[in-house]
Amino acid sequence: MIRLLIADDHPVVRAGLAGLLSDEPGLEVVAEASDGDEAVRLAAATRPDVVLMDLRMPRVDGVAATTRIAAGEAGEPAPRVLILTTYESDDQILAAIEAGAAGYLLKAAPQAEIVAGIRSVAAGQSALSPQVAVRLVERMRQPAVPETVLTARETEVLRLVASGHSNKQIAVALGIGESTVKTHLLKTFDKLGVADRTRAVTLAMERGLLA
Repeated sequence: MIRLLIADDHPVVRAGLAGLLSDEPGLEVVAEASDGDEAVRLAAATRPDVVLMDLRMPRVDGVAATTRIAAGEAGEPAPRVLILTTYESDDQILAAIEAGAAGYLLKAAPQAEIVAGIRSVAAGQSALSPQVAVRLVERMRQPAVPETVLTARETEVLRLVASGHSNKQIAVALGIGESTVKTHLLKTFDKLGVADRTRAVTLAMERGLLA
């Protein structure tokens, strides 16, 4: 028997899922939670095999609750978490998987797909809706933006550039030669893949390098 905990902040949705899944052979709904915090507490108390987790819930959301449950906070062995939600943005999918979710299905999926997903997750496998699987593959194919690491001095020089200082003013402010300022800027341009001061400052700000 696969023991289930349903976590969703909508009572009608919880009731509907509980009714549908309770009629399936080999499945038993042992608890229902209205938010992530309650889901964690009930998971510890009832020790289900699978937690059906919505993402957007009050107080503690589904991603945070998944992190806590998958980490074993709810007891050992940790229940498997299957995200069941209406949301499928790339960031939400990745956040849920990184939090430890074993699967990600959409509420609009046919009942047979949801039941099959529950059984797969309970058996130690993963379950992804076709739409989510496609989004993950597309995300993985996107080239990663290389991390840019500026030295402390390069960052200092670029901050002064961002404040409107000329090379000469930067040299005076830092007590270095103007040629040294130019060298720092050229190295910074190369690291950022830009050719001018304005683009360097803009890109550095976008990447949080001047925060």
